[in-house]
Amino acid sequence: MAISKTATLTFRIDPSLKEALRIAASLDHRSIANMIEVLIRNHCEQRGIAISGSEKRSGER
Repeated sequence: MAISKTATLTFRIDPSLKEALRIAASLDHRSIANMIEVLIRNHCEQRGIAISGSEKRSGER
């Protein structure tokens, strides 16, 4: 499967949330970026929000 281009997302977050994210990503053996992507995909799936080209990428569970 060919991976499409990615987009850059820059935002500010409370340092304590970033640390919690880092820990969560580490426990799942993921990068922070991949953890954010998984969290967004799970949130959208739970709410019935379609993501175009939403085939699971390698590393997703």
